[in-house]
Order: sequence, then C-alpha cells, then structure tokens
Amino acid sequence: MTETTQQQYETVIGLEVHLQLSTKTKIFCGCAIVFGKAPNTQTCPVCLGLPGTLPVLNKQVLDYSIKVAIALNFSVNSFIKFDRKNYYYPDLPKGYQISQFDHPIASDGHIMIPIGENNFKRINITRAHMEEDAGKLIHDNASNASLVDYNRTGTPLLEIVSEPELRSAQEAYDYLQTLKLTLQYCNVSDCDMEKGSLRCDANVSIRPVGETELGTKTELKNLNSFKAVKASIEYEVKRQKSVLEAGEKIIQETRLWDENKLISQSMRSKEEAHDYKYFPEPDLVPFTIEASVIDEIAKTIVEGPQEKRERLVKDYAISDYDARILIQDPELSRFFEECTKTYKDTKKICNWINGQVLTELNSRKTKIANISLKPENLTQLMDQLDSGVINNLAAKDVLGLMIDSGQSADTIIKEKGLAQVSDDGTLDKIVDELIQEHQTIVTQIKEGKESAIGFLVGQAMRKTQGKANPKKIGDIIKRRLLHA
Repeated sequence: MTETTQQQYETVIGLEVHLQLSTKTKIFCGCAIVFGKAPNTQTCPVCLGLPGTLPVLNKQVLDYSIKVAIALNFSVNSFIKFDRKNYYYPDLPKGYQISQFDHPIASDGHIMIPIGENNFKRINITRAHMEEDAGKLIHDNASNASLVDYNRTGTPLLEIVSEPELRSAQEAYDYLQTLKLTLQYCNVSDCDMEKGSLRCDANVSIRPVGETELGTKTELKNLNSFKAVKASIEYEVKRQKSVLEAGEKIIQETRLWDENKLISQSMRSKEEAHDYKYFPEPDLVPFTIEASVIDEIAKTIVEGPQEKRERLVKDYAISDYDARILIQDPELSRFFEECTKTYKDTKKICNWINGQVLTELNSRKTKIANISLKPENLTQLMDQLDSGVINNLAAKDVLGLMIDSGQSADTIIKEKGLAQVSDDGTLDKIVDELIQEHQTIVTQIKEGKESAIGFLVGQAMRKTQGKANPKKIGDIIKRRLLHA
C-alpha cells in the first residue's frame, strides 16, 4: 500500500496599510490633531458633516502624499479627484467617507525587502490613495453600550495597498518593517501603531503549489503590532489548511485577531463584495498638479534607509549587520555619523551605540532623539576609557548618568570620583596586600596556573570599589609572581 502524499499549499498575502499623516490639522477642516484629547473636543461642523458645510483640502496632506509616493517608487498621478464611499457605521457621522476611488494619487510602486544576507525581493504596491479617517467606537462592557469619539474623524490617511506577492508571515513582517522605515525617513508620520498612526489589515489565502488562481481570502483586522501581524497570519494559514484538509471550503470573511487568545475569530461574512456606490465628491472640484510642483517635492526627499545602509558600510568600513541596526532609527544613524567627526574608530563607536547606548534606551523605552546625550559627550567618554582614566564598568555607569543629566563625561567622572587608580605606587601596595592575604592562590600562580591571576585582580577591584586599573594590576601580579 502506498502512502497518500499530503497536499502542499502556497501562502498568498496582500497588505493594506493605513498611514496617518502628521499634519497639524485634519484633511478637510481646521481642527487640530492631538492624540489623547478628551472625546469629541477636536471636532467642528465640517468634519461632523453638518448641513451647509464644505470641505477644503489641506495642501500639506497633498504634499506629504506625493512625497511618500515618490519614496515608494510610485507613478504620481497629476489628476486629483475625490470620491464619496457610501456606507453606514456609527463612527462615520456623514454616512460616507471622502476617499479616492478610480484615480488614486499614486499607482504601480514597489519596495525591496530583505531576504537573508544581502538578498532582496521586490514587492509591488498596487496603489496609494488619500482619504479621511472615521471616528472611534469605544465599547463599554459595564454599561453594555458603545460610545463614539469623533476626534479622529477627518484625520488624513494614506492607504497603501500591496500586490498579493508576499508568501509567508515573515515576508509580511519584513515588508511592514521596510515600509515603516521608509515612511519614517520621509518624516510624514510617527508611524506609531499604539496611537493608531499606522494600521494594517492582512488579506490571506492559500492555494495548491503550482496553482495560479488565487484562493478564497480572509481579511484579518485588529492587528495592533507587527508581532500581531506575523502571529495572526501564521494562525490563519494553519486554520485554512485544516479547513481544506477536512474537505470543507474557505469562507470569504473578515476575521478579528484576539491578541490574548492568539486566535482569529469571524467578524462578518464577505461572500459578496460590498457595493459602496462610489460617486465623485461634488464639493471638491478635480484639479491637476503641475509637474514642477512634483519636482520640488521630490527635492525634499532625503537618503532612504537602504541607500544609507550601503553608504555607511562603504564610508565607515562597518559591517552590514551594524549598519542595519543603525538605520532602524534615522536619528540613531545621524548620531553615529556625528560621533565619527571626533572619534575615528568607527567599529568601536558602533559597538557602543548598538550595544550599551541601545541597552540604555530600551530600558527607558525611548529613542536617541528624546534624550540629552550629545555625540561629543559619548566620544569624550570613549576617549577617557581608551586613556585608562576609567574602566569599562565605570564607563557604563557614566553613560547612564550622562543620559539622565546631560552632563559631560569629564564632569561626571570628577564629581563622582570614578577615575581609575593607575599610579604604580598605589597599585604595588594593593598587590602586596593581596599576596599576603591569599598565599594559596599565589602558590597556584607560581606553579603555572595563570587563570588564578583573575581572582587576585577581582580582589583588587573589590578593595578599591572598582577603581583600580585591572590591566595594570594584572601586569604587576605577573611581574611579581611569574617573572621574579
């Protein structure tokens, strides 16, 4: 009897990313956009859609959208038209959403995502279009009611829709990381998922390997982090395989991801496409952007993350691994380059920034731009370490104090009395005491057990509260016990 070969499936993923643009005011009115304000305090008749009001396009939204389009290798469409997307939902006060339907601002873009070491895969992006955000429903279990906050209504969004070319949860994760980083370099959004500045829906389907037709997809919502995107896709792929292997059919539906239970649950069926009855927005006249306007915006685009990675490796002779860490935060890579102006060992700078500095930042849950550490203060600390004024342990303490106080390394070392004891006379006396106190260890060293020297060095550090120069202590011990 031959064993039945199990069907192999290919995963197909497309992502819809909603980017909140960091303008000061909303897309069609003058209401401020400030996260965390009291409910319904940032609204006006325009964004609430009251009778007799007219929307006016925020030019900054247009400029930011063009900037993103160029950075993501899109073709920018010079003809701008808005449409009404009609549907009823309690958090949509007008009963329709102003969006772009058949004429998105950008089409046919792409980004390159990392695949292994120094390999990249092109992911095509179908379109990007401007639209206004809806409000936010708040479900109050205590009163068994849902409340609505319209503060978010009218916040400018750019929806970025990928082609279904991602083949694994890891690729989806890498796509989002690359996309987010590129958008951060454009400086058009903080891309903070916790604040809702970057939201993602995933369309997931599977098909037999070798098949070209797309399988029935499910849409995953409520993805509040990149980790959730990856976990939800992995779960959904396994679920769909189980359904097909049981001889059942995949239902086209929207599913919500439960972060606590780590499962997706059905929200609503989408057996038939929803008819939004799009029609041109009558209150916003279509217009055309001059090519010169697009060219001027293109000049404001700075070096992208992958271009910066290649340049850092080339110009500073650092590893690709170090460069990949540095480019994850545009301000961190800038900080590194500032440090190289006053300290020439670029590898040492990388080790400090990618190691101890990031450790300090992570423990504080902050970024380099939010602390008072200056590049010249870090390189001054490294100089003091190189010259033997302080040891490694003290240097790490000084770094933390510099971040907290904003003071220079020299000032902290002097005020805290952290300078190493390095003069030969003092260290000789310390070694004399150690020899008298640890005769057994001394005998082991004289008999050739050099590893025991580390014990005496440790005792010297203990006697001096970490201030003794460990290298000099070790050298004195070797001279006294091994080369006498």
